[in-house]
Amino acid sequence: MVELKNPNLVRSGPFVNGEWIKSKSSKTFKVFDPATEELIIELPDQTPEEIEYAFEVSQQAFDKLKHTSPYQRSIWLRNLYNLMIENLDDLAKILTWENGKCLADAIGEIKYAASYFEWFAEEAKRIYGHTIQPANHNNKVMTYKQPVGVVGLLCPFNFPSAMGARKLAPAFAAGCTTILKPDFQTPLSSLALGYLAHEAGFPPGTFNVVLVSQASTPEIGLRFCESPIIKKISFTGSTPVGKLLMKQSSSTLKKLSMELGGNAPVIIFDDAKLDWAVEQSIASKFRSLGQTCVCANRIYVQSGIYEKFCTKFAEKVKSFKIGNGFEPGVTHACLINGRAIEKVESHFKDAVDKGAKVLIEGGKLPHLGKNFYAPSVICDVTNDMKVVSEETFGPLGAIIKFDNKEQVLGWCNDTPYGLASYVFSENLNNIWYMSEYLESGMVAVNTGIFTDAAMPFGGVKESGFGREGSLYGIDDYTVVKSITLGNIYHYD
Repeated sequence: MVELKNPNLVRSGPFVNGEWIKSKSSKTFKVFDPATEELIIELPDQTPEEIEYAFEVSQQAFDKLKHTSPYQRSIWLRNLYNLMIENLDDLAKILTWENGKCLADAIGEIKYAASYFEWFAEEAKRIYGHTIQPANHNNKVMTYKQPVGVVGLLCPFNFPSAMGARKLAPAFAAGCTTILKPDFQTPLSSLALGYLAHEAGFPPGTFNVVLVSQASTPEIGLRFCESPIIKKISFTGSTPVGKLLMKQSSSTLKKLSMELGGNAPVIIFDDAKLDWAVEQSIASKFRSLGQTCVCANRIYVQSGIYEKFCTKFAEKVKSFKIGNGFEPGVTHACLINGRAIEKVESHFKDAVDKGAKVLIEGGKLPHLGKNFYAPSVICDVTNDMKVVSEETFGPLGAIIKFDNKEQVLGWCNDTPYGLASYVFSENLNNIWYMSEYLESGMVAVNTGIFTDAAMPFGGVKESGFGREGSLYGIDDYTVVKSITLGNIYHYD
């Protein structure tokens, strides 16, 4: 076990109705350290009846929470922010332990996660409505936003703290209660969040964490979708799973927000600041070894600087120090599991077989562990390769030459996905043209790292819908009610 200042942050059971309950399930699942392959903890695989109980107590809690003042909810959110910062080092260690990412990256994620509680502590007090004049001048219409109800939060492995926080903070600010189901590989960060939420003063039943194994996830996911108690689901994960959840939710017509797969292009024009473009492209591509939904998946470089870019990019990647995320000086750690490695190897082999040039051939690092993998970089990539049409979600840098902005725009948009895009140029016309016509929910200009609590995060097309963070982020957890006041004026 990692050494923590506050060992109470590591929990061994689900958190429901403000209590750490002992599951009656006879089944369990194991959580392993992906770096060392050592067993971290064995947790209960909760029964469907226990999940239903969490739904019910959330509804009971909602009936009370919806009447609380937004100023009071703001205080609870601010308390949670403060507690996360106070426990920053411990939370980061837990994250690295179960996810495998570098400790420096884990610290960054905890700060990022905490920032959502800070942001929505303020937004809770800014849920505004409107006054509208209808056609009948004797009437007035007022609108205001009400909490949607009980919300199911379904979170992935790659950012176990940040994704939970990004969903919980606006839901609670709006007055909703929540049930969070973490990924079976990374449940400890969510349980730690439950512990701190209780310490922050969140009333019992307003934030619950349930535990489910990989084998039980389909059945429990269906219960989330079909339950009439759950009024909204927020999901971050793959597009195929998002489509399934949407289909399963149709019977109750519940509200949904989905942050799904991406295939992010980076477009680097001849007039870009070359060294900066290289540095930021690498930061985007290899953050968490490519295991993020907004990672650069296709790196398009204009022909005038193509050769120089490829050389500089490869040299920078060669300087990575790969190792256990707890080791000092390590820049990149391990992947989450063997399936992630298999996909990277599949994309690499497909590209090379079809003529891609290898600049760096990475591969498995068995002396470090079975989930360690050195990054690969390829160039002269063409549109018929898997790495162009599919999200790799791993450490494979694929560089493609283009001639002009019309050509590269067509290539970038030739995908069903549209989460994030990146543009590097010093020419305002290039920047504006690409930013406006790229079919993605977010465009980052001259930077490879852009996420922030103040920014609306989300995609278009098959990358999902809804927005997290920003002044828009609370809207997905509210419904608009309109009230018509009749006969305001009386005339003889």
